Amino acid sequence: MKSTTSAKLRGFRYLLASTAACIAVSPALAQGTDTGEDVIVVTAQQRAQSSQDVPISLQVLDSEFIDALAADDMGDLDAFVPGLDVSNGSPTQPRYSIRGISTSDFGVGTDPAVGIYVDGIYAARSGASLLAFNDIQRIEVLKGPQGTLFGRNSAAGAVSIITREPSDALEGRVAVRLGSNNRIRTEAMINIPITDTLAVRANFLGNKADGWLTDDVTGEDYRREDSSADRITVRWNATPSTEILLRHSRDSIDQDARPAIGIVNLPASPGTPPLPVDTASYLNPFGAPLRNDVVFNREARDLAETTLTIRQDIGAITLTSLTSWREFDTMNREDEDGTNRIDTYFDTSNVEDNEAFYQEFRLAGTSGPVDWLVGASYYDETAIQASETYTFTDTVNTVLGNIGAGTPFTDLEYGLLVPFGLPFTMLGHSWAENMNNRGEFTARAVYADMIWSVTDRMNVSVGLRYTEDEKSFQWLNGPRVANGLDQTLAALDGAGILALAGASPNDFLFDFVFDLTPLAGVACDNGVNVGEGVPCILEDSWNNLSPRLVVDYQLTDNIMVYGSFSEGYKAGGYNSVEVGSRFENETVTSWEFGFKSDFLDPDLIFNMSAFSYVYEGKQSIRLVVPTGGGVPQYLVQTSDDEAVGVDIELDWQASDALRLHGNAQWIDSTHKRRTDSNGADLAGEPTGEPFWNIAFGGEYVIGFANDSELTFQANHAWHGESRCNSQSVLQGTCGGYDAFATGEARNRTDLRARWTAPDGALTVSAFVNNVFDNQYVEGVNNITASTLGTPFASISTPRVWGVEFGYDF
Repeated sequence: MKSTTSAKLRGFRYLLASTAACIAVSPALAQGTDTGEDVIVVTAQQRAQSSQDVPISLQVLDSEFIDALAADDMGDLDAFVPGLDVSNGSPTQPRYSIRGISTSDFGVGTDPAVGIYVDGIYAARSGASLLAFNDIQRIEVLKGPQGTLFGRNSAAGAVSIITREPSDALEGRVAVRLGSNNRIRTEAMINIPITDTLAVRANFLGNKADGWLTDDVTGEDYRREDSSADRITVRWNATPSTEILLRHSRDSIDQDARPAIGIVNLPASPGTPPLPVDTASYLNPFGAPLRNDVVFNREARDLAETTLTIRQDIGAITLTSLTSWREFDTMNREDEDGTNRIDTYFDTSNVEDNEAFYQEFRLAGTSGPVDWLVGASYYDETAIQASETYTFTDTVNTVLGNIGAGTPFTDLEYGLLVPFGLPFTMLGHSWAENMNNRGEFTARAVYADMIWSVTDRMNVSVGLRYTEDEKSFQWLNGPRVANGLDQTLAALDGAGILALAGASPNDFLFDFVFDLTPLAGVACDNGVNVGEGVPCILEDSWNNLSPRLVVDYQLTDNIMVYGSFSEGYKAGGYNSVEVGSRFENETVTSWEFGFKSDFLDPDLIFNMSAFSYVYEGKQSIRLVVPTGGGVPQYLVQTSDDEAVGVDIELDWQASDALRLHGNAQWIDSTHKRRTDSNGADLAGEPTGEPFWNIAFGGEYVIGFANDSELTFQANHAWHGESRCNSQSVLQGTCGGYDAFATGEARNRTDLRARWTAPDGALTVSAFVNNVFDNQYVEGVNNITASTLGTPFASISTPRVWGVEFGYDF
């Protein structure tokens, strides 16, 4: 049965009633006043505050929790943050989602819906958003639109990563982790106070591991890792009221690209997989042979960034300046057919080169009962992307035959060249097609936010941000590159052989991936029409006002209730592989009501919030087969979504030795307006988000007479079953087949034991992640299913284990 808006509103009212009931019960738990326990300080509102005083649904992950999970990046943590999803199968092209809101297009023509910030600096491109954890202090995951405080492209929420700053003490750390798949991870940090006002902190991280998948034909390993990162930070207290922080960081990866596990049986050559694909005959990816033959399988990134933070106290006002220069380049060349046959060979490569400058000025102060801040920011980015495809004339011939366009290559090969013993071949020649993009993006914003203490128990927060975006975007698709074929055709034409077959070299000068013929006559803003070899440029500008209004009230010394209204904004943009496409702004309007409670006896934190949102103008990409056949294209589709949900957080220090914690999210996310690729109305159908995501865990500390400690930590995450609709089934992200299922519920259990020496300097740890070795099919990729009959799948990471030795001084 389809959900309706009225039903969704009734559900939201029920959630509000449940929240109110919890608030009513909570005072019974309070037997003391919050006066002494550890306080988690966050900057979610661009101010240093206790996390329990912030009227925003957020989850804070400290360095100890990151270590407990042996996490290398955000993709290792998302399972334990209900509502956050990070797909890190390709680290140069990750996708972030918060509360079911994400961006499915990784092209440079569009922006993410989740803002990623490192030390307050915005990471615009997905290629630079999944970085190694290197001397991290904490991570703040803010759920819901953060358009006012964080700015553009945080319509779903924000992930704020805070690194450690230099301290006034001489300190250091060295650590090594050894584990499964011959993993060796080394880490080193040194903090040196040079003078009373100058300190330097430097750290380095290296991480290598062998692969955990093996090619059944070549014996080559896949999923090998090789990454490194380093950072040097200088802190100078130039005057008693001036602090200057200069950071330079580097992050590099060079590893295998995502392998493709073919899930159809391959007939003996020269037979090719039948079309249409019979899903009932799919192979189970966990038992199917892995056969990849990418000419240059590689995923790599080199990133460098320099940031300058200046904090200047001017009387009771603090001026903060944030300046950043970032540059990175990436490449990711992947197998797209899951076979090792030249007549079904197809691979793609995404190559990016990016430079970005960011400047923000912020003034903050207190005037009577008002805590205020105002600011302005400027962002400038140049993004260059090449979407490259590689194949062979054998595969082009297969595709043409499968779409009913004949088999010209084998016709010439076996009808003319071979019978007459001519020293030429039409097969085995490489064939490349590229789409090149260049984007010039500028964004300006001004904002203001204030927290007004109406009474000693009631605060009203009001904020507004005005943003202007200007974008210029170019597509350039040159002719296909097949030098060997062209030389053969020229020789055959010169000898009069092509004429015998009634053909000419021009008959083979076509694109079958980036065919622009259907777009002939489409006008570009630079005075030309779409065409091969012709740069097409579009230029647009957008603006937005993002408000927020929050009221919080301290019911008791232990319980705060709050309600909020906020909006988030994502600028319009372009599909990097759909020439001449443009789309407008995306906006998220959200309401949230909740409470935060904090008690001493029992030592308990219990937070809960109910939320709803409407997501208008959502842009997503889907695989669409061109009319008349051909390679499927990623095309943009616009829709509106809506959702209601609840976030729950519980943290209980049951005793001096035992601490328990848990987080959960329930969400009902549905399409408000959308049609699938077959024209079916999806209004009221689920977007794919599961109803429930739950994470819980605990730690137990055993103290010994010599003051050493043994700490046991356990964490479990459960990700509910995806809620399918017809589009998600077509796209291969949700649904069941005879041999396997996609989108099924997931479980992950992690265990860790750590011994700490009496002086706290030496630690020895052992851990197992995914203890029960639960693996899942992460989706079926159909990019070559309709043309080559070669769908393929990916699978999740198996169990990993390791030991770690650390020494702090």
